[in-house]
Amino acid sequence: MPLLRSFLLLALFSATTWAQSNDKPYIIDADSIHIGTGEVLYNGRVLVHGGIIRAVGAQSEIEIPNGATRLEAQVVTPGFIDAHTVVGLAGYLNDPGSDQDQLDRSNAIQPELRALDAYNPEEPLVTHLRNHGVTTIQAGHAPGALVSGQSLIIKTNAQQAQQALVSQSMLTFSLGGVISGAFSKPGTRAKSMAMIRQELIKAQDYAKKRSAGTLSSTDLGMEALADLLEGRTQALVSVHRAQDILTALRLQKEFGFQMVLDGVAEIYLVLDQVKESGVPIILHPTMLRATGEAVNVSMETAALLAEEGIPFAFQSGYENYVPKTRVVLFEAGVAVNNGLNPRLAVQHLSLYAAQLLGIDQRVGSLEVGKDADLVLFNGDPFEYTTTVDQVMIDGQIMK
Repeated sequence: MPLLRSFLLLALFSATTWAQSNDKPYIIDADSIHIGTGEVLYNGRVLVHGGIIRAVGAQSEIEIPNGATRLEAQVVTPGFIDAHTVVGLAGYLNDPGSDQDQLDRSNAIQPELRALDAYNPEEPLVTHLRNHGVTTIQAGHAPGALVSGQSLIIKTNAQQAQQALVSQSMLTFSLGGVISGAFSKPGTRAKSMAMIRQELIKAQDYAKKRSAGTLSSTDLGMEALADLLEGRTQALVSVHRAQDILTALRLQKEFGFQMVLDGVAEIYLVLDQVKESGVPIILHPTMLRATGEAVNVSMETAALLAEEGIPFAFQSGYENYVPKTRVVLFEAGVAVNNGLNPRLAVQHLSLYAAQLLGIDQRVGSLEVGKDADLVLFNGDPFEYTTTVDQVMIDGQIMK
């Protein structure tokens, strides 16, 4: 209980202070509260004011401020994080002419493209995710290009793309046979890697000139790759087959950039190498179709990674069938039914995902001072019959 006591000590606002505020506080009571750190608080209470979590503790120890709105739930969790999605770039209409901006096929290498410029916060799929407890997403381009552009991190209550938590998050790559499905060139894995290496070598030279102030002109693609090589961003490499996972690790070691592996259907075949590398994982959706590059996908991989201590987060990924997106809550639920501990599942949906994305100072756990992003359930989040009662983002109840 020491952690909970520390939460209580930080609840410094009196009932009079709350009553004088124009922004009314919320009290959220629940039979059980998943903090996001692995700790579960029973008969717990969360105090929210001004969009921030002000106190977390036992119901008997936190006074209800004057004028507070009281909410009740069986289970409360932190807002869930979808660590990789195309929602906001790909829409529910599945119309290439209006809402399918997830992959530009004009060139296999386009690091200059920004998801920020294509993201539509009014896309109904954003609301769909939010209604299922997803409060933060990393949105970007779909797999298929060698370098497809820069992702962004944004909350699902944002009214415009400029409200992103991180406007240029990761630089997205794809390796393997998926490239030939979208482009005529490159045609082989060897050609793919040669093209990527050539661009990174150019970027090394560009970075040196940029540092020395001797650039004759600015190249947006080289800017993005130079930022990667200088550690200002990191690569998100979508890959499934074991041979391509090892190729990604070699490329990362050769050029020394930060990397997150995405997908990794066959990671269980090269588990030791991945673990030794220390590279974190954004795992494929648990219910990913076992076809193509992911033909050897396993529903037990989440439990395996947790057992091995390899950091990972869940994702909805890219769904090419209508309704165009999966929901990480359901993907984690299936992982739980394939060996993943439920408390760990909540952590990988919240705090661990926030840490992987570098946003854990604001979101990912129900700790004092963090954004008030909470999900209220009427039962066990991973039971089929349970539904989300309410979602709160930045201290506001979402409709």
